[in-house]
Amino acid sequence: MRKSLSIIFLSLLIVSCGTQKKTQTVVAKPTLPKVSPVKPEIPVHKPKIEHNGELDFFKENIGDITKNDNTISYGSIVSANPSGCKVVKTFFPAVAQNFRQKYIILHYTALDDDKSLNVLTQQSVSAHYLVNDLGDNEIYQLVDENKRAYHAGISAWRKDKMLNDTSIGIEIVNAGYKTDESGIKIFPEYPDAQVKKIAVLVKDIATRYMVPPTNILGHSDIAPTRKQDPGPNFPWKKLYDEYQIGMWYDETTKQTFYDTAVLEDYAMQMTVPSFVFKIQTALRDFGYDINPNGTYDDATKKTVETFQYHFRPQNYSGMIDAETWAILQALNLKYPNK
Repeated sequence: MRKSLSIIFLSLLIVSCGTQKKTQTVVAKPTLPKVSPVKPEIPVHKPKIEHNGELDFFKENIGDITKNDNTISYGSIVSANPSGCKVVKTFFPAVAQNFRQKYIILHYTALDDDKSLNVLTQQSVSAHYLVNDLGDNEIYQLVDENKRAYHAGISAWRKDKMLNDTSIGIEIVNAGYKTDESGIKIFPEYPDAQVKKIAVLVKDIATRYMVPPTNILGHSDIAPTRKQDPGPNFPWKKLYDEYQIGMWYDETTKQTFYDTAVLEDYAMQMTVPSFVFKIQTALRDFGYDINPNGTYDDATKKTVETFQYHFRPQNYSGMIDAETWAILQALNLKYPNK
């Protein structure tokens, strides 16, 4: 009897399970609205980019001039052209930028006009500009200001080295020095018409790129052991007085230092390591690439000679005297190396 009931129960259970339908719970997914990417807002007060054919220009500054930031472009804006993408200037320019051009370096060619042009355009040396000595009003541009010219070579001034990267080079047609029978270097003069062209060119470049007076230099300043150009007859004081170009010392300050310096016996002092070290340190502090070592060696003599070319051209012996020392101290006071 029990066996029969068990069989009947199992039969009913099988039939019941077989007749049950499977049920699925369906969860409705919310429909999300399509959202387009939100682009940053375009600045409201921003000078427009000027278009000229396929070229774009931006000729106003919106940077912080007190930080030397400047957004002006003096040529067309150079942009990438990536395959499959579009470069837009919707947010151009960023305010935090400045110029590559920090220095203006002056040279003489030691060649005539024709040879100067040939060398500077066809060989492995170049400059951004060449100022001829023909008495006309022409200045030859040879390299785009935004590109490096090969004019400075191994060079240094203050904290910067290899100044081709950060400078504009100006070559000046001038015969360069000859050496007389006693070994003294004799330098030719610069014609007035040529000096005027140099002055207005340097003034224009310095103004546009905000080049400070301490960064308007001769080739000899940035390479004192191997270069002499533009030489002692280059009219640095005239450029300073008449065009406010470059550095010069204040006469009153120089005289104050001179009144003390004149008491020294420099022939003897140049054999005293501590005094030589002080001179070398002052030259280095001003900007020259010199390693103070307490010895009045050839590098020191050439650096002093270069300094005299620029600031004391009446005597470029390469030896320290009272006036040279006074001028150096006056310049360091006026143009501290920060």
